[in-house]
Amino acid sequence: MKELDLLKKAWQKETHSFQQVTENEIYTMIHKRSSSIVKWILIISIVEVCVWSLTSVFFNTDEYMKQLHAEALNPFFKGLTFVNYAVILFFIYKFYKNYVKISTTANTKQLMQDILQARKTVRYYVYYNLTMIVLSFIAGLIIAFEYNPRMGMLKYKIAHESDHHILLITVLMMLGFVLLFFGVFWLFYRLLYGILLRKLNKNYKELQKIDL
Repeated sequence: MKELDLLKKAWQKETHSFQQVTENEIYTMIHKRSSSIVKWILIISIVEVCVWSLTSVFFNTDEYMKQLHAEALNPFFKGLTFVNYAVILFFIYKFYKNYVKISTTANTKQLMQDILQARKTVRYYVYYNLTMIVLSFIAGLIIAFEYNPRMGMLKYKIAHESDHHILLITVLMMLGFVLLFFGVFWLFYRLLYGILLRKLNKNYKELQKIDL
């Protein structure tokens, strides 16, 4: 019986060792996948900034404001642009830090925390961009309504309309444009970053099984 007990203990020990090796292999695979995903988030964010920068080169805000005789607003928009780029560069720096942390993580619990942090950073980045895009679009509509000479007749009708139907229609149309604009960019970011975030979340859940 003693020999049988020793054999059972040896078998259990070997089985446990085999499971540990398998878990290490799974961890290594998830580690590499997570590092690759965060690297792509960093690359995409850099490309996105470059695309927006090129777009701003082709659309001259100063010239547009000059046409509308609204040059007084140029300092405000230049300051806003500076702040916006500073915030986006901060997010890119955070993406880089997340990539470095995940790439050098050596244990399961830390990797799980790093994945959660990376997902949180991306969500904040998307929320910030969507907020800035909507506010910029609303500001553009207000400036066009206030300064564009073509809006003179519409403003005259609104000012002299007793039942305010035209004002209501104008507000609803502007709200519709804002919602449509928001929907397009929300879908864009959901497709661009949502797929990567879902993959990170899948990796996190797989790590939870290992950590049990």
